[in-house]
Amino acid sequence: MTRIRFVNGRVAAAHGTLDDATIAVDAGRIVTIGRDRDADRTIDLDGGWLLPGFVDTQVNGGGGVLLNDTPTVEGIAAIAAAHRRYGTTAMMPTLISDTPATIGRALDALDAAVAAGVPGVVGMHIEGPVLNPARKGIHDAALFRALDDDMIALLTRPRRGRVMVTLAPEMTTPAAIAALARAGVIVSAGHSEADEGMMRAAFDAGMTGVTHLFNAMPPLHQRAPGVVGATLDDSRPWCGLIADDVHVADSVLRLAYRARPFDRLMLVTDAMSSVGAVEKDFVLQGRRIAVAGGICRYADGTLAGSDLDMAAAVANAVRALGIDPARAAAMAATHPAAFLGLAHERGRLAPGLRADWAILRADLTARATWIGGTLAAPGDDA
Repeated sequence: MTRIRFVNGRVAAAHGTLDDATIAVDAGRIVTIGRDRDADRTIDLDGGWLLPGFVDTQVNGGGGVLLNDTPTVEGIAAIAAAHRRYGTTAMMPTLISDTPATIGRALDALDAAVAAGVPGVVGMHIEGPVLNPARKGIHDAALFRALDDDMIALLTRPRRGRVMVTLAPEMTTPAAIAALARAGVIVSAGHSEADEGMMRAAFDAGMTGVTHLFNAMPPLHQRAPGVVGATLDDSRPWCGLIADDVHVADSVLRLAYRARPFDRLMLVTDAMSSVGAVEKDFVLQGRRIAVAGGICRYADGTLAGSDLDMAAAVANAVRALGIDPARAAAMAATHPAAFLGLAHERGRLAPGLRADWAILRADLTARATWIGGTLAAPGDDA
């Protein structure tokens, strides 16, 4: 067992925020969190924060790699390594709408990555191709297809990690959604023009998420609540928010924060290959995407994911919502872990859970990331 003492900062433990804490770790899990001064190692937080490791449910790429281009173990490992630098200790590599053959290759690569022990990979997010062309965003509508028996069979095949699917409820049926949910697939609404009734039927059928709330869906209208209104009015689903100062205005973030149950709000990055990459611009399915000022755009002005990392999302939430980093970290770690059914393993600094944490500096930039009690992304002397 190893005891690590954290001083001169704040530790966001599950039972409350501490100014000085010693975490005992054994076999990659937290044994105790207390104020024991007898430690094997001391880390000076220098005014910063120790937070639970971030859990990102929507990561299209990182480190110069897009999952769509490289649906392999090597591609998944490169993306995970890029995001570890920013406090992400668990992630769902995300495939933007593609062919069934590519979806199959990506899911097979997930199995191989988990079997190989690639750190931080807990599943895969298949975003599309059962989406509404009217809300396609940067997705290629030529790849959209129905949720037929073959697609359901592909998505429900047993996998080593979690499988999440984003679809437009109006492009399928509650029965098909229920079939996915019964098989353990995490179903989320996105790129959709579903009306309020369709959304409620989907939630009743087992849909538990809403992908990047407010984006790729109609705005709230007083007589047509749609996806946004149904989500704000229903306490059941978790919803992702892209807090990058671009996708959602601060005032709208605050509206969601006040309207939704707090434990159903999640920060997501929707990150593209530019995160952690020297060369920011990239090509997505034959289209060149320019990245400038933290914004990824196609030539016609369409947003194409984000250049956001999770530490920056936490910092943006702290500023926009007027909350402390421990509360923002709940949105970046605790809530997405619960959404994925992993709350018994991850998302909090608590005895019995994995020793996964992020160390942020006083300005909330990423300093170091630990996975399973081991330094996974070095920074400073942490």
